[in-house]
Amino acid sequence: MPVELAEKPGETLPVYLIGKNGLEAADLSPQQLVWANANGFSGESGRTLVLPGADGSIAGALFGIGNGGNPLGFGALAKALPEGGWRFASDLAEPHLALQGLVLGSYVFTRYGRKPGKALRFAVPAGVDAASVRRVTDGVFLTRDLVNTPTNDMGPDELEKAVRALAKTHKASVSVIKGDALLARNFPMIHAVGRASPQAPRLIDLTWGAKNAPKVTLVGKGVCFDTGGLDIKPASGMLLMKKDMGGAANVLGLASMIMAAKLKVRLRVLIPAVENAIAGDAFRPGDVLPSRKGITVEIGNTDAEGRLVLADALAFADDDEPQLLIDMATLTGAARVALGPDVPPFYTGDDALAAEVAAAATAAEDPMWRMPLWDAYDAKLSSRIADINNVTSDGHAGSIVAALFLRRFVEKTSAWAHFDIFAWNPSERPHCPVGGEAQCIRALERVIAARFG
Repeated sequence: MPVELAEKPGETLPVYLIGKNGLEAADLSPQQLVWANANGFSGESGRTLVLPGADGSIAGALFGIGNGGNPLGFGALAKALPEGGWRFASDLAEPHLALQGLVLGSYVFTRYGRKPGKALRFAVPAGVDAASVRRVTDGVFLTRDLVNTPTNDMGPDELEKAVRALAKTHKASVSVIKGDALLARNFPMIHAVGRASPQAPRLIDLTWGAKNAPKVTLVGKGVCFDTGGLDIKPASGMLLMKKDMGGAANVLGLASMIMAAKLKVRLRVLIPAVENAIAGDAFRPGDVLPSRKGITVEIGNTDAEGRLVLADALAFADDDEPQLLIDMATLTGAARVALGPDVPPFYTGDDALAAEVAAAATAAEDPMWRMPLWDAYDAKLSSRIADINNVTSDGHAGSIVAALFLRRFVEKTSAWAHFDIFAWNPSERPHCPVGGEAQCIRALERVIAARFG
């Protein structure tokens, strides 16, 4: 990572934290005060001002924290500071999150020629677990890299390779059910959604940890590109569809954190990896598909394919009765309409789990919001010829209804939660650039560590 976390940093320069209009109270020399005033620096949030020394060298920097705000805002320092060694010279309200934000803000996607960020060395504040910061950062950067990679380099084949590479790093095992073997092994909806692509559909299954440890299963939507199928999207709707495997990318980022921390769990990661393409054998509107669970599904819209592949994978996961089952998916535009791109909704019938997730989201500055599994809307999924339709006829409550669809495929596991994420940051923020984004997994890592440590 571009920011080196140094617990024995050697020679470093100070970063002074300045609140709004707080220059006079800062421990600055008269010359530094004159320099700050001459540059119009008044402690506004996110602004950095480099301080010159008497000989013209760099003597330190001022960083505006405004009225406090989000500690992840320290990510701005990763872009603004000159290269070299640095330390915080002021007390931090939340030192762990400040350092986490600083390192997250250093991310640059370099695969296609962009240069890495600045080489910074930063002293770890007292009491901060640097290893934890590194683990979380590695997981977030893995997620961002996977989402940012276009589908010509991140189809089902390449996604499988990424899982195998992660498994090799942590000595996990991987098995794959691929192509027509999906039919033989009773994963008909994964097969149907992915069969029109030149890259075969597959279910990727990673396992790690002691067999007798509590079971934690993560399921991630791995639709590597979504044309919408025969209900084709408009051109504008396809521009970001490389990110439709964002659920898979996020569960892999979370799995990376769990395995690096050596949490005492039996981890399983299931990724139905497909491309929703258009060809002569594409599944059609009006088709009725069997599912692994035995529920028949009428296809009201081929662009609601993510819930189909997740349903087969969730039924498979549920058979194992894990102590915790989490699925993540870039599932509905309705979630973005309701809460925007920054606040993913999550759904669970387990109130204790919901409270833990909400508390961890606040503590990690990883926003999300619980939405209801509103039973009255379940009837919107009715079909005249099958057990269930994959969409509603009225288009209302799209994210809730999608969650209700998935709930039908989870019966044995009480601690289940569904996260309808965006996996994309549409505007620059201090701790994350425009592009693929990890959502909810920094909070979920805390939940899993607290539950199973």
